[in-house]
Amino acid sequence: MAGLTLLLSLSALSYFAIPFLLGPTVIGVPVAHADFVQSIVASGHVEASFRVNIGSQITGIVVEVPVSEGQAVKTGDVLIRLDDHEARSAVVAATSAVAEAEARMRQMEELTLPSALEDVKQAQANRINAVASHFRTATLAANGDATKVALDDATRALLVANALVRNAELQVLTNSPGGSDYVMTEAKLAQTQASLATANSRLGYTIITAPRDGVLILREVERGNVVQPSNVLMKLSPAGDTQLIVQIDEKNLGLIALGQKALASADAFPKQTFAADLSYINPGVDLQRASVEVKLQVPAPPAYLRQDMTVSVDIEVARRPAALIVPSADVRDIATDAPWVMKLQASHGVRQPVKVGLVSAGKAEILEGLSPDDIILPVAAGIKEGARVRASAAAR
Repeated sequence: MAGLTLLLSLSALSYFAIPFLLGPTVIGVPVAHADFVQSIVASGHVEASFRVNIGSQITGIVVEVPVSEGQAVKTGDVLIRLDDHEARSAVVAATSAVAEAEARMRQMEELTLPSALEDVKQAQANRINAVASHFRTATLAANGDATKVALDDATRALLVANALVRNAELQVLTNSPGGSDYVMTEAKLAQTQASLATANSRLGYTIITAPRDGVLILREVERGNVVQPSNVLMKLSPAGDTQLIVQIDEKNLGLIALGQKALASADAFPKQTFAADLSYINPGVDLQRASVEVKLQVPAPPAYLRQDMTVSVDIEVARRPAALIVPSADVRDIATDAPWVMKLQASHGVRQPVKVGLVSAGKAEILEGLSPDDIILPVAAGIKEGARVRASAAAR
């Protein structure tokens, strides 16, 4: 019985005396040696770099809408058809006018101008005869063999022949390229061709097609609607130009910069990530939310990404290879100019000043004051400077 009492006494002595003499047992924190990435986490949504408003260039009645909202379309796909009866009639009328003007041009080149050239030849021949007749009559009159009346008739005939030559030459001039009649006919042809082009354009406006690849995110038109050029009938989100719009806390403004890399994920597909690049920082601050809007370009958007999807973004703002890392919660006075940690040294807690670098996600980079073999004591252990302490074997 006495032996049992002695054993219990020794056990109690060791239970209370050893912690008093050697200090409490504490789970120490080893200084980690690894790559350290500082990042900013934010949330936002997917948005195209721009949206294309689709409307009609003419007033018309919708006869067909072969696409639906949310549908992916390719460049040139038909989105809306308008009634084209009036436009087709205008094309027929303009085509007839062009054909008439072309026929007039051919008539001038094939008939009018050659005929005028022949008239010139005939008039010139008649003038030669008139000149010879006038010369003979004038000679006879000078010798007294012809009367004055005969000479006057010969003179008038010569004047008429000269006038006919000038008139024939004028007809050749006006019907030749550069002449007034030729220019007027040419202008008429050009005018009718322009009218035909306009009619064809208006006919083309009755079919509204997709200007580029993308997804229709809005459709506000149905068959039978009367549309006008001022109406926005559809909105297209272009494919390939995807960006993320997120709000960054104002306090992190000094950490972000254009070109920084990010890793993003859609809330609907949290396990699938994709790359993004920071491309825009709004120069203003939102006073209501104390945040800054930033945009990130997605160079290779995944197929599941949709307009206005909610996304989470992890922006890498700094990277330190092979850094010394400790929990930021165990760095005392970390926000001051003299941070320090409680380091385990020779079984005692020793105050160790440190220089802190990056701080992110509950971790702090130690630039000076610690080495990879050191162990620090957590704040929660309540160890005072100089106190004896035993670090648990598991922590080592």
